[in-house]
Amino acid sequence: MSVDAQLPDEPPARDDADTQRALWRSRRGMLELDLLLLRFAEHRYGGLSEADQGAYLELLRLDDWVIWDWLQQAHAAPPHLARIVALIAAEAGAQGEEDRA
Repeated sequence: MSVDAQLPDEPPARDDADTQRALWRSRRGMLELDLLLLRFAEHRYGGLSEADQGAYLELLRLDDWVIWDWLQQAHAAPPHLARIVALIAAEAGAQGEEDRA
């Protein structure tokens, strides 16, 4: 087995670079949002479908306050981003439950 061979359950190298890019872009100016998005990217980004990964990267191009309002359900996210916003909110909710346990 060569050093470059990948194990069957290991994601392709391209996914690792994509995940690192998503992690970097998840760093935000607003601490609360930074924590939510970094946790989501670390735990979920690599397992998302290409469509969901694209939606996540599109979301990251938006202003922090817009994303925050959607995650806090102060405003509804547009339909094409509603799923990724719900996934991030679900991850945040799961983290909150772990913290309380």
